[in-house]
Formats: sequence, structure tokens, C-alpha cells
Amino acid sequence: MKKFLLFVVLSVAGISQVAAQEVTLRFQHFVSNKAAIPAGFILPWADKVMAESDGRIKIEVYPSMQLGGKPPALYDQIRDGVIDGGWAIPAYTPGRFPEVEAFELPFLTTNSAEDSSRASWEYTQMHAKDRLGDVHLIATHVHGPGVIHTKGDPIKSVADFKGLKVRGPSRQANKLLETLGATPVGMPVPAFPENLSKGVVDGGVIPWEIVVPLKVHELADSHTVIAGDNAMYNTYFIFAMNKGKYDSLPDDLKAVIDANSGADASAWAGRAMDEGDVKSLEITKATDNTIHTLSDEATNDIKAIGAEVAAAWIKEMTEKGLPGQQMYDDAVSAMAKNAQ
Repeated sequence: MKKFLLFVVLSVAGISQVAAQEVTLRFQHFVSNKAAIPAGFILPWADKVMAESDGRIKIEVYPSMQLGGKPPALYDQIRDGVIDGGWAIPAYTPGRFPEVEAFELPFLTTNSAEDSSRASWEYTQMHAKDRLGDVHLIATHVHGPGVIHTKGDPIKSVADFKGLKVRGPSRQANKLLETLGATPVGMPVPAFPENLSKGVVDGGVIPWEIVVPLKVHELADSHTVIAGDNAMYNTYFIFAMNKGKYDSLPDDLKAVIDANSGADASAWAGRAMDEGDVKSLEITKATDNTIHTLSDEATNDIKAIGAEVAAAWIKEMTEKGLPGQQMYDDAVSAMAKNAQ
């Protein structure tokens, strides 16, 4: 009887120990914590998860690649367990994640990052879940409307792109810039300010939200905004955990992560981008920089070229054995469904 009671006590103690398991998760990203996504999504998300786990999950957030490596390595760092989680841009390893490029095509997303990000999660579940299956996805999102930032005069027509060296974030953005007559220069966003200041590039495309954190408003003279309700290009982001680390969590802690994942978390990240756009634009307006909105005619000229880029992507995906037209159509449908 005593042995039985001892067994029961030890068993209960073991169960209690499992139930009370605590875990520390190290997340990393590639910009300042003052930027829109860290300030408006990653840090509040971490606080929410820690609170809902009753403090059993501790999340440490490391900005600006403080745990080592360069931004293009982030996906593999998450996958390989170098970090427990992080924020990454698949486009920084061109051609590796072809399905998600649908949300980087010209004029496919709207100017609402919140709506477009919710749509990106829906699309990902249809077409990119397997490709991204070696990490545990928490959210996918995009940014708001991309803006063209240049030294000297603003862009006012397609002809103004000719001869300019322009920083681009992705394969599809670079193809659009090239088709417009510019020389695209691919680089992670943290490298843009230095290359702009040194004259390596004449300008670049980034959304408003990152302009002030990177001090681009102090380096560029002009900012060109695209007319209409759709973004000239976009960038697809993931927020994810190491799969093994997630799988190792007890079920009740997994449930906390799960409750803060998915379409709503994706929309939250997009909303942080939208809010960052507003703040950064207001600060830039207070400078003597030129902010120019393209005419409808010039925007339509870019849209026509963008349609060529989208058609070429569909053809390329089909040749790779992927359902190019279906992916494009599903991306358009997801956007239409989620547009407010």
C-alpha cells in the first residue's frame, strides 16, 4: 500500500512538473525594434503569448540580427533551430519559394496591408504550406503600398526609370523595375541606406513604414507614390517557429501559440505595417523632401508593364510544373474575398 501511495505521489508530481513546464524562446529579426513590425506586432505578440501562458513561456526578441547571421539566413536559422523563431523574407533567397511570389506580383495586393495579409494566409494554406512545411508558421503578411525613393527628382513617368539603379527586395519587384527600364539591384532592406548614401543605387522601393527607422527620409530627396488602390509591388513575410521546438511544447502551451497564429495574427502584422506607414509618412511630410503622386496615366502605364510581368510569372511557374494560372487566380480571389 505504501509503495502504491508513493507511486501515486510520484506520478502526480511528474504530471505537475510537466504541466508546469517552462520554456524560453529566442526570436530574431533583421531591423530595429522601433520599426513597424517589431513595435506593432512581434513585441506585443510576445507579450500576449507570455501573459496567456501565465508566464510559462518566456520570449526573448533580438533585433537587427543580434544573434548572428545575415537577413537571408533567417529562414534556415528558424528551420535548423539556430533560433527558436523569427521574422523572415523568403524572397531574400530568390527562386527557393516560388509559390509565395504570387503575392509579390505587380498590383495584385491592395494598399491595405491588413487585408492583403489576411489574404496571404489564406493563399498560403492553399499553395505554399508544403514548401514552408519545415518551419511552424505563425503568420504570413505583406506590407502596404511600395513607394519609390530617389536622390534628385521624383519619378513622374515610365521614362524616368531609364538608367536608374534601383534597390529592389524580390525577384518579381526586380523584374518589374527592369521591365520599366531601371537597373534593379537586389539587397536586404537594412543595406539600402548605406548604398543610397554612397551612390551605389540612385533610389529604391520600400514602404513608408521603414523609411524613418532606416532614416531614408534623410538620404533621399524625393518619394513617388503610385496612384490608385493597389500596390505596385509587394513583399511576402513569414513569422515562424522552429518545428521541433513547437512540437516539444506541452499541449497547453502549443494551444497558446495556436491561439495567436493564423489569419488573425497575419492581419495583425499587416495592421502594424499600415500604422507604421501613417506615422512614417507624417514625419517625412515635415521635411523639405518632394512627395509626388503619379498621375493616373503614368500609373496605368506601369500597370500595363506589370501585367506583362505577371503573365511571365504564370508561364514560368507552369514550366516548373506548378499550377501557375491557378495560383494567380487563387491569389486574386483571396484578395477579393478579404478586401474591406
